[in-house]
Amino acid sequence: MTPAKNSSKNSSKDTAARRIRTAGDQLIDLSHRIHAHPELAFEEHLASRWVAEALSDAGFDVRHGCYGLPTAVSATIGNGPTHIAFCAEYDALPEIGHACGHNIIAAAAVGAGLGLAPLADELGLTVHVLGTPAEEGGGGKILMLEQGAFDGLHAAMMVHPAATESAAMPGLAVTQFDVTYHGKPAHAGAYPELGVNAADAMTLAQVGVALLRQQTAPDQRISGISTEAGSAPNIIPDVSRGRWLVRTDSLDTLRPLARRVHRCFEAGALATGCELTTSPVSPDYADLRPDQDMLTRWVANATALGRSFPHLPNGVAGASTDMGNVSHVVPTIHPMLGLDCYPAVNHQPEFTAACITPTADRAVLDGAIAMAWTAIDTAAAASNTAGEAT
Repeated sequence: MTPAKNSSKNSSKDTAARRIRTAGDQLIDLSHRIHAHPELAFEEHLASRWVAEALSDAGFDVRHGCYGLPTAVSATIGNGPTHIAFCAEYDALPEIGHACGHNIIAAAAVGAGLGLAPLADELGLTVHVLGTPAEEGGGGKILMLEQGAFDGLHAAMMVHPAATESAAMPGLAVTQFDVTYHGKPAHAGAYPELGVNAADAMTLAQVGVALLRQQTAPDQRISGISTEAGSAPNIIPDVSRGRWLVRTDSLDTLRPLARRVHRCFEAGALATGCELTTSPVSPDYADLRPDQDMLTRWVANATALGRSFPHLPNGVAGASTDMGNVSHVVPTIHPMLGLDCYPAVNHQPEFTAACITPTADRAVLDGAIAMAWTAIDTAAAASNTAGEAT
């Protein structure tokens, strides 16, 4: 890159950062409002409206309730040849609210969009902000991907809070399914022999899964809960229900392990005489494959903001995200912003509290600026490639 082009890029970065910091109070207010009004998957009516309004006010062409999802958002500005999207998640978890910090994700995505809005055309960018519902189990991005929301993109990115900083989350493929056993009720004291115990079927299946775990690889995870197991101790339970997750390093290894787990539930039905039904909760999430060029740019930009990247603690195998499916189609990054709150970690009430601290507020602004800067670098790289081709 020539000195003049490099100077122009640095000037654009300064402008983007200044605009994001100027909008800082607005972005932090958005993060705190979403945090204070947690909404579950596909029910994020307030959060998606607030995201849409913030982008509309900044001049974006906004659609709210698109791609067949009432709480999806698509906002676009600029007409450049390089199309880059920032993904805003905003769904919460049952009972513990924003214990995965999606309020930070949404505000940072909006911030990156605001920072680039007046610069898009001169940078050769078309800027997209996509509000993606139901990451916590519903697979909103996968549904949007199938409906064309990511068509024509050259890059997609988002940031995600965590206890410690990480450039690339080790994202695992995951399948999630519901299990139901149907048995037959009876008086547990007088006529237990006339009952077919659905709770026993679930117990036997859980024992089978527990034994299976000793034959799984270190980065494979099986987890689940029982959501119903009877109504009274003197009635043989005629219905039991549960929800289960199976995770591995790729879709190729996920499906064979999932079949083995399903056989554990079939064994519970066979041993007790119950009827078994299973149903998927969402499409399968693919493993996350970060784009290495964009990741290098991200690390440089985040480091310039004073962030650092220690090694993950031993034993961290990774969570799962529907951004994984996007990463198989579009160059993608999904860096983790450390909130310096360990041992409070994602999906704990203590992490919910950590997501509206001053450290979390700084993560909103740092995440927005580093994403905007990475988009500027990516546009410059695309322009250089196009110039070399001619």
